[in-house]
Amino acid sequence: MKNKDWFTNWFNTSYYHILYKDRNDEDAQLFMKNITEFLKLEKSTHILDLPCGKGRHAVFLNSLGYKVTGGDLAENSIIYAKDFENDTLNFKVHDMREPFNNKYDSIFNLFTSFGYFEDDKEDILILENIKNGLNKGGYFVFDFLNADLVKANLVAKETKIVDDITFNITREITNGFIIKNISFFADGNNHNYTERVKYLDVQKMKSYFEKVGFTITNTFGDYNLSNFNTKTSNRLILVAK
Repeated sequence: MKNKDWFTNWFNTSYYHILYKDRNDEDAQLFMKNITEFLKLEKSTHILDLPCGKGRHAVFLNSLGYKVTGGDLAENSIIYAKDFENDTLNFKVHDMREPFNNKYDSIFNLFTSFGYFEDDKEDILILENIKNGLNKGGYFVFDFLNADLVKANLVAKETKIVDDITFNITREITNGFIIKNISFFADGNNHNYTERVKYLDVQKMKSYFEKVGFTITNTFGDYNLSNFNTKTSNRLILVAK
């Protein structure tokens, strides 16, 4: 399996969703409420959630009254999300590296869904696609990990038991990537997956944004929209136009 395509396999497995099933929806909803209120987004706003996973952010944004489209490379996630579709909420399989056919009023890239690729050019290409997919004056909301905090608090080994599956997790930072190895025995087989996210600190991320012509309007450090602090913030949230 090519390194760059780790996410294609892992995100499509049922095990990915088992391991992460306790992700905090309250946090996700708090962030969506706070950011849409802060940006004063009109209810007529068409938001693209990319990549959308199984649609937890998209469904909630839609419940707030927005028209929402969710796009994700993982077909299984889109099949699941499609059960929630209505007149103002739809989902489709989409690779972030491909340009969009439509334009959107706002595009959200949430929960560290970036920096998967070996080559910086591919990350830049994604940002270019996002910039080209925005209507004039539209906002791009980018929610990423705070790489410096991850480095300072790296848990090298961890075991998690979820639904009677024992997940053995190791973490390291090497060759400019935060790498998480996940191994477990399930359904009669040994499984091994690797998550790789580029080590992108605030300076590097801002340089990416500048390269594609984004103007950063705000930098936040958590879902309450507190100021970003390199040493203490849980998240790196950039708002750009």
